Amino acid sequence: MNIIILLVFIVGYIFIASEHIIRINKTATALLTGALCWTIYILSQTNSDAISVSLIGQLGEISSILFFLIGAMTIVELIDSHDGFEVITNRIKTKNKRTLLWIISIFAFFLSAVLDNLTTTIVFVTLLRKLVPERRERLIFISMVIIAANSGGSWSPVGDVTTTMLWIGNQITTTNIMLRLFIPGLVSLLVPLSILSFTMKGKVTLKDVVSNEQSTKRAINKKEQNIVFFSGLGVLLFVPVFKAITHLPTFMGMLFGLGILWLITEMMHKRKDPEHRQSLSVTSALQRMDMPSVLFFLGILLAISALQFTGQLAHLAGIMNREIGNFNAIAINLGLLSAIVDNVPMVAASIAMYPLSHFPTDHAFWEILAYCVGTGGSILVIGSAAGIAAMGLEKIEFFWYLRRISWLALIGYFSGILIYLAEETMLHF
Repeated sequence: MNIIILLVFIVGYIFIASEHIIRINKTATALLTGALCWTIYILSQTNSDAISVSLIGQLGEISSILFFLIGAMTIVELIDSHDGFEVITNRIKTKNKRTLLWIISIFAFFLSAVLDNLTTTIVFVTLLRKLVPERRERLIFISMVIIAANSGGSWSPVGDVTTTMLWIGNQITTTNIMLRLFIPGLVSLLVPLSILSFTMKGKVTLKDVVSNEQSTKRAINKKEQNIVFFSGLGVLLFVPVFKAITHLPTFMGMLFGLGILWLITEMMHKRKDPEHRQSLSVTSALQRMDMPSVLFFLGILLAISALQFTGQLAHLAGIMNREIGNFNAIAINLGLLSAIVDNVPMVAASIAMYPLSHFPTDHAFWEILAYCVGTGGSILVIGSAAGIAAMGLEKIEFFWYLRRISWLALIGYFSGILIYLAEETMLHF
């Protein structure tokens, strides 16, 4: 049974990767793969009620990610409908591709440490649609955003779901993880960014932004534009603060922020005519949201949860522990594996396998594990939440990313590891 589920996952993965060849939407494949994995599992067991309860429990964890994604995408859509990103685009004057690539990548690196890699990617995909009109050029920029967001998320407790898991589980502390992983994370971005920048020549034709006169015709003035932009950015930044204060899941903070922004926009536009009020409302933003991307997430996470629930990921981690032994090598291999399957179950299995009595808080294993599973997901476009979001929003082809970006991400991945190991050697010299 486990072998059949694994084969279904592999076949589904191949179909998703080959979307542009077979011309079948990857969302359909992902949903079918996730549903089939659980269907095969329940049909092979006698206690179907217990499995149904387990599936509902798994769906609860998956839903927290989906609601977070829906909230973030809606907030970004609302800012966009109010031309809020003009606050940034109007200040970016450079047309040099290389300079723009560095600005975007460095900004995404630091922003992802404050927000998280998923939200940062959603924001920058929307932003780059306004800055870079030519799609092929835009895909390069977005691919670097994926690397930057994952690298930036690796050194912050709120930057990536896996570092958050380790932080909540008391495997890492805030100050230590930031001090130990900031430079490796930065290097994992700077190395591929430097290599790629040599291939970026010429100037990009920036898209024309909406003028103040056009904004007035659309019933949006500069004050309203600024209110929505800074309020939206504020509620996104408030999400990790909300989590730290309440200890509730991050999706609750995102939904709380969406509610606040919804209230602000309703009060702002309540005196306008119904047509303009509707086009600027949250309900309109929800209608424009990319729902296939959300369903793609659902299918992928369902399939991976089936592998996790049937114990195949834990079994794999156990094999690595027996055959490899060295905890640095284990973490490096788990990072590479996280490019294929989600890093969340990889970290969950590691936490279960290695109790704090074995590897105490802030042990080097937890540090290198946080780095590897955070940045390793950049190696394949489907290897991280940031990559999956960009893949869904911008229709990035798996093999295009594999040819053009994966080798850069892999070089950056190992460069950061070398820096971390050098730091570790110096500290214990």
